[in-house]
Amino acid sequence: MSDYKHTLNLPETDFPMRGNLPQREPGRVSQWQDMKLYQRLREERRGRETFVLHDGPPYANGSIHIGHAVNKILKDIIVKSKNLAGFDAPYVPGWDCHGLPIEHKVETTHGKHLEPEQARALCREYAASQIQTQLADFVRLGVIGDWDNPYRSMDYANEAGEIRALADMVAAGYVFKGLKPVNWCFDCGSALAEAEVEYQDKKSDAIDVAFPAADEARLAAAFGLAELPKPAAIVIWTTTPWTVPANQALNVHPEFSYALVDTGERLLVLAEELVESCLERYELKGEVIATAKGAALDLIEFRHPFYDRLSPVYLADYVESEVGSTGIVHSAPAYGVDDFVTCRAHGMAFEEIKSPVQGNGVYADDLPFFGGQLIWKANPQIVDKLREVGALLAHKVITHSYMHCWRHKTPVIYRATAQWFVGMDLQGKDGRTLRERALEGIEATQFTPAWGQARLHAMIANRPDWCISRQRNWGVPIPFFLHKTTGELHPRTVELMEEAAKRVEREGIDAWFRLDPVELLGDEAAQYEKVTDTLDVWFDSGTTHRHVLRGSHPHGHESGPRADLYLEGSDQHRGWFHSSLLTGCAIDGHPPYRGLLTHGFTVDAQGRKMSKSMGNVVAPQEVMDKLGADILRLWVASTDYSGEMAVSDEILKRTADVYRRIRNTARFLLANLNGFDPARDSVAFDDMLALDQWVVDRAAQLQARIEKAYEEYRFLDVYQQVHTFCSRELGGFYLDVIKDRQYTTQADSLARRSCQTALYHVVEALSRWVAPILSFTAEEIYENIPGNKGDSVLLETYYEGLSTLAPNAEMGREFWEQVLEVKQAVNKCLEDARNAKVIKGSLAAEVTLFVDDELHATLAKLGEELRFVMLTSEVRLAPLAEGQDIDGAEATELAGLKVAVAASSHQKCERCWHHREDVGSHAEHPDLCGRCISNLPEGAGETRHYA
Repeated sequence: MSDYKHTLNLPETDFPMRGNLPQREPGRVSQWQDMKLYQRLREERRGRETFVLHDGPPYANGSIHIGHAVNKILKDIIVKSKNLAGFDAPYVPGWDCHGLPIEHKVETTHGKHLEPEQARALCREYAASQIQTQLADFVRLGVIGDWDNPYRSMDYANEAGEIRALADMVAAGYVFKGLKPVNWCFDCGSALAEAEVEYQDKKSDAIDVAFPAADEARLAAAFGLAELPKPAAIVIWTTTPWTVPANQALNVHPEFSYALVDTGERLLVLAEELVESCLERYELKGEVIATAKGAALDLIEFRHPFYDRLSPVYLADYVESEVGSTGIVHSAPAYGVDDFVTCRAHGMAFEEIKSPVQGNGVYADDLPFFGGQLIWKANPQIVDKLREVGALLAHKVITHSYMHCWRHKTPVIYRATAQWFVGMDLQGKDGRTLRERALEGIEATQFTPAWGQARLHAMIANRPDWCISRQRNWGVPIPFFLHKTTGELHPRTVELMEEAAKRVEREGIDAWFRLDPVELLGDEAAQYEKVTDTLDVWFDSGTTHRHVLRGSHPHGHESGPRADLYLEGSDQHRGWFHSSLLTGCAIDGHPPYRGLLTHGFTVDAQGRKMSKSMGNVVAPQEVMDKLGADILRLWVASTDYSGEMAVSDEILKRTADVYRRIRNTARFLLANLNGFDPARDSVAFDDMLALDQWVVDRAAQLQARIEKAYEEYRFLDVYQQVHTFCSRELGGFYLDVIKDRQYTTQADSLARRSCQTALYHVVEALSRWVAPILSFTAEEIYENIPGNKGDSVLLETYYEGLSTLAPNAEMGREFWEQVLEVKQAVNKCLEDARNAKVIKGSLAAEVTLFVDDELHATLAKLGEELRFVMLTSEVRLAPLAEGQDIDGAEATELAGLKVAVAASSHQKCERCWHHREDVGSHAEHPDLCGRCISNLPEGAGETRHYA
């Protein structure tokens, strides 16, 4: 038996089967850095249409977690896909650097009694160190961007830009100072933004408190009585006893019916529908002697339970009559937004509002009975005091959802303080309110997913004024001067803010805190007080469009201060998307973005939030070290980011299996390009074999769908379509069929070169399709493709060498789809025969296809080459009716087809492994079939037409 292996065109490539991603990827990162890939991209795309994704700055504190990885990978996929589509798509990463967490970290490390300037220096140093740690991980993920020049909110130019953004909003008329209840954290010692508040369960004292009637005559008249037969009181229910010392009013609903209930010792005013449940709670019996609408109780005065002051009734639509309450709300305007608004609307002056709770949660020393005590510890004493004066009707400890600081996980309160606000309903100089501008901007924004629009719209429609001031060291200052007598802003405030911005641009935020007012105000300095409040960190990140996207900034773009896309987690509807929208509309009259994309949070395989205590945390660093960044990137692309994103070791293992399918497909394509020079050996599309034309056409169709999917941010579709193409069209059909032709025909034959040309087109296109997702692997594929290439697949655009079949082609798309369906049916029958030991392998089989007239007309076009498509040694076509009488003719799911499989009785050709009648009949090559003899280097060569 002769060895004919040397006459075969066996696959060969340097592209390894195993990715060894953890070992190879760091080297690729270094290569991209050495070649200054990002700068090359910018240079090569200069002058093209721009696409700007503005990076929402992660906070510079701690190592990145899986959520950070998801966010950065999604952004990178989008930016790379836009560059692939030919856009000039820059990516400038950023960091949020100011605020309490960093200040708290410095205090924990160095102590709380640092000089402010020293504390700020340590905060700046700490933030810089955190940025370097996070940056290294982002780069390791394969994210391409301007890592040498990121924007940081603590950069002097950005701090100055933030002051200028505030000045723009002051000039537009949207900034004011006011006393208003804001979310307040005692541990922070500062107001909190809405996005800094979360809800957790809390145990609270629920109490029913009686407020004695002060104007009994008016109360009697309201209920249609000549006089009250005995003392009366109105009853409130609250879960915050600590607010009772600050009570200044009572609220009833104007449309509710209220009852005057005789309980024996006194009369009680309660919502009529709640009388029964209230009396049961108070363990009292009673009789309703009169009823009245809430409107009749307006302005009637009652007495505070233990202080010598009055509490008038104010009508309020927000009062509810839920079971467990009384239908009357006690109003402490310093500690409730609705309370504050109602009391102010009834003429209560700012200076009349009682606010005994200090910033640390302790009552002022001069508060009778409870001065100097922490409010939470004073709660039981307040309950006791109410019991002592006979005002306590019921007391119960309940567990309910309550506001907590998202950093300290401690309860927060509403607390009225003098703060700076951005007014939602103030009219700007163009006559429109900020709320109106923002709502119009939302309607003009493209949302992905679409439900985000309604969510953000509802938030803006209902949100209160934005408190932008904080009492922090580590933050951008609010550079205002207030008149010591009138409290008014200096008339040249905007001009003075620009002077402050210039100083901050040179020296950082310390320039303001060190500033002697005389430097800017001269002789007026004695009349003014310098404000030392700092800006909310959401103002920091929310104004980056103003100083990062402007053309004059080093990172500015010609598109101006309006990005094509902002992309963040779904929580940013109330965070960065929200603050950016308000500042953009206040400064420029429109949102700073054209589109918003949100992704969900990561959870484990059971849908549980990740927690170290549960042991279900997936650390991106560990995944990169164990599996490689490309596996993490592929997982992100394969997951529907619009909802929760499940990740676990098992899920990543399955992702790695898909990765191997794609990698092995690429390896087969590359290995079979052995000896192929595209410039010398390529075959024109019209001269290619029909099957090769089909696969190139298939790739062209797929590329069009992939381009559309990337454009619409449907990365799951990209993943699924590439995977399906590799497993169905290529792995399940084309690559199996072409092996015989690729290996056995003459090296330079049209049959082989046609196939290689198709493989070349497909792998060129494939390397680019997967480049935004599998960036490391795509680069490895690209550098193993023969022919002249660029320096990186990431510098390329979509492959333009794909051709499409003519609509009227005889062997067009419908023809090959029908052939593919037949092959899949035949494959199943061959597998059944193999399992039944009828055949050892498909090439040991001869099949008879019993077909209807339509299928016969289709399959007959392939002639003798039908056997190569079916991967059998012989294929015969017979009328479908004949299959009824043939034993072993297996029905298939495909209408009009039955299949009979039989073992070939002929010898196997040692070169092509087909079983052919003529094997053994050629004296010089007794082990070969006649076809293989012709395909030997000295032979005439086989002619293939179709497959």
